[in-house]
Amino acid sequence: MRLLDTLHTNLQALDALHLRRHRRTTESPCTPHVRVDGRDMLAFCSNDYLGLATHPAIIAALAEGAVRYGAGSGASHLISGHGHAHMQLEERLAAMMAGHIEMPRALYFSTGYMANMAVLGALADKDAELYSDALNHASLIDGARLSRARVHIYPHNDIDALASLLAASRASTRLIVTDGVFSMDGDIARLRQLLQLAEHHHAWLVIDDAHGFGVLGEHGRGVVEHADLRSPHLIVVGTLGKAAGVSGAFVAAHGTVIDWLVNRARPYIFSTAAAPALAHALLTSIDLIEGAEGRQRRAHLRALTQRLQSGLQLHRWQYHPMPTAIQPIVLGENSQALHATAELERLALWVPAIRPPTVPPGTARLRVTLSAAHTDADVDRLTAALNHLDSEASHAP
Repeated sequence: MRLLDTLHTNLQALDALHLRRHRRTTESPCTPHVRVDGRDMLAFCSNDYLGLATHPAIIAALAEGAVRYGAGSGASHLISGHGHAHMQLEERLAAMMAGHIEMPRALYFSTGYMANMAVLGALADKDAELYSDALNHASLIDGARLSRARVHIYPHNDIDALASLLAASRASTRLIVTDGVFSMDGDIARLRQLLQLAEHHHAWLVIDDAHGFGVLGEHGRGVVEHADLRSPHLIVVGTLGKAAGVSGAFVAAHGTVIDWLVNRARPYIFSTAAAPALAHALLTSIDLIEGAEGRQRRAHLRALTQRLQSGLQLHRWQYHPMPTAIQPIVLGENSQALHATAELERLALWVPAIRPPTVPPGTARLRVTLSAAHTDADVDRLTAALNHLDSEASHAP
């Protein structure tokens, strides 16, 4: 078939550029010590930042939710799929964000990708202008494209460039859109300055807090707590499948914004609601995140991050310590990143290579992610391996 031949040729082109992806199959729960494709590995690639994915209390709550509500919701939220557990979770999340958003409400989505697409598609139209950081996640990029708004890409974290774009705008609706913690770099957006611009130019500030929620802030409320933000201009998208250890995402915003999303956000309106058991389990996740155990886990995660940063002694590879659990090590070429990943795998360490289009060309990297479930010994083992491989690379011809 000519159609299949075309796809085969395109796959070969990906192979030549070292860009072809391959899935791995895990055979054990999401913990640092996992079994992958029949082999025991120490993983530094999960986004389970607090180690809650296997927490006994959350597992028990998930089982309880399944017994109480069954395995599925049966319909979209606007038909018959919106259950008591969904309502409880949304109320709990709204209360969690009450100190940062005026008259907050929350809306639960099946995925973070869906939530970002929903927000941008519902709030922006062909007459709106949308201002997106150059390193934003693919879900924000795709949401911006589908919104039909005029999209301006500003250089990463460049407040002056964004201010110039906003000053030239004549649009009646403006949205500033940014990751809270940038998923491949681990740095944090300049949120206070972004909020000042949003308020000055009567714009929404949409923050995708996938990698900050649960991790940053005294109570784990994410980047808005970390940066001490308070404004009716805020729209926060938080992911519940990373630090919260379960699945899904939420949008927290002024109640009027949530009402608009319920009526106009197509990914919400036309998708079957997530299983109520997941929402029931997430109530326990939120309690853990905000409570004493959550604070202890965040403190341990910070200590592990500092331990990694102080232990790494890299000379050839580019490493800039980041204030989050995401620690990227930039190697440059795709082939170099793949080789480093293979060498680490030989040592039973799982640190995937991240390549374009996920990151810009020439910046292929190892993306090290830490979890509160890691131990000091786990981090020391990774540090020793990375230092050794970097030293070998430095002496290579």
